[in-house]
Amino acid sequence: MSGRFISLEGGEGVGKSTQAKALAVALRERGLDVVETREPGGSAGAEAIRSLLLHDHHWPPEAEALLFAAARAQLVAEALTPRLDAGETIVLDRFVDSSLAYQGAGRALAMDDVRRLSRWATGGLRPDLTVLLDVDPELGLERARAAGHGRDRVERESLEFHQRVRDGFLALADAAPDHYLVVDAGGHPETVATLIRIAAAKRLASRVGAPPPVGATAADRPGKSPRWRARRARSRHGATVAPVPPTATPVPPVGAASTPADEVPENAR
Repeated sequence: MSGRFISLEGGEGVGKSTQAKALAVALRERGLDVVETREPGGSAGAEAIRSLLLHDHHWPPEAEALLFAAARAQLVAEALTPRLDAGETIVLDRFVDSSLAYQGAGRALAMDDVRRLSRWATGGLRPDLTVLLDVDPELGLERARAAGHGRDRVERESLEFHQRVRDGFLALADAAPDHYLVVDAGGHPETVATLIRIAAAKRLASRVGAPPPVGATAADRPGKSPRWRARRARSRHGATVAPVPPTATPVPPVGAASTPADEVPENAR
């Protein structure tokens, strides 16, 4: 498996969709074959589950966690595994960390239970890099409302809920700083895109750009568990990724980086 996998995480109104599109453009300019998709959704089965999750029906926290895991399992089997096997680069709007932050920290489910459920649903698949877009929840919710969002049942949760979600994300990043790129998303979208592009290029060069150890095979790639490799063997090759619906926020222009990749600004780590 020679593909690359980058996820973008964060609370409401942080600009994940905009930044995912900008990062996909930047990576294509570097010659990579990039697929941009989202979660929950990104495949036919997962999109059907998404419509249930975002409906106004009241889901108990446990049921909500199970539905997100089901959508994630569909996405991995139908889209991510075949694309990564084909050597493509995946830019994904949300992945396992969103369940840990929203259902674990936000809904106060046992974090170990959510982690085990997510690991089982994905077969242990993990991104090469997770970009965490961080902004004060009050500002994020204000942005979401201004953009015409803020109407689904998750976005209507209390400010305290969204603060717990933010704290959950930051705790995950603090626990594994080498895996995360935390970016202050409070600035202009183009500035944020530049921070992500520069730091992501550096992280990917050091993480997946270096040659593998002598004698290593594609199956030995870090972060891919035996269960994931078994699932890969029976995945349906040729599955298509559902396109990401257009967003109201325009994608900022992404040009060639004028700052060397090793000069990462201080507010990106």
